[in-house]
Amino acid sequence: MAAGSGDDGWYRTFGESGKRLLHRFGRGDSWRLRRNWRLARWLWNSHARAVLATTGDEIRKVWLFDSFAGLPKPDVKNYPQDEPDRLWTFNEYLGVSVAEVKANFERFDLLDERTRFVEGWFRDTIPKAKVDSISVLRLDGDLYESNWLVLDHLYPKVSPGGFVIIDDYALPTCKAAVDDFRAKHSIHSPITTINWSGIFWRK
Repeated sequence: MAAGSGDDGWYRTFGESGKRLLHRFGRGDSWRLRRNWRLARWLWNSHARAVLATTGDEIRKVWLFDSFAGLPKPDVKNYPQDEPDRLWTFNEYLGVSVAEVKANFERFDLLDERTRFVEGWFRDTIPKAKVDSISVLRLDGDLYESNWLVLDHLYPKVSPGGFVIIDDYALPTCKAAVDDFRAKHSIHSPITTINWSGIFWRK
């Protein structure tokens, strides 16, 4: 897995399936992604489903956990590391409705019964997640709480040889949660850098 700056960096990040989606959506103008975070966010989410479609996989499911409403106000009592965060004050701009996301999936024939949407704050949905096994676990949660909850509840379900992708490792809150979790569970799998913010490791 690789990424970089410029058009080639976007194409390498999304892979061939993402490249085809980019061409269909914006005639290959990847600069639109850098200026339209909503499109970028949707494309990341749809990429996993597109991979299944292009490889002919008819068994695996894609689970999308998202508030679709931005970020929660930090729970500083239980996660004091998030006290400085103020991203929740921009939820008017950060939220993208589940209907809008589903419409984009449907536009590219990626919406079916194997694409599961779970709406709500991670603190309410992740502990009750009915996911049995995970091949690729991708986290896009800025807060310490968000990353910790996902890793705590879902990392044990990542299959041996599966991948964990962290989008926001450049953020101090995210990095602290990931580092603390890896230290607590003695995870020594080497971390690979994707770009200025993202990392991954293989379980």
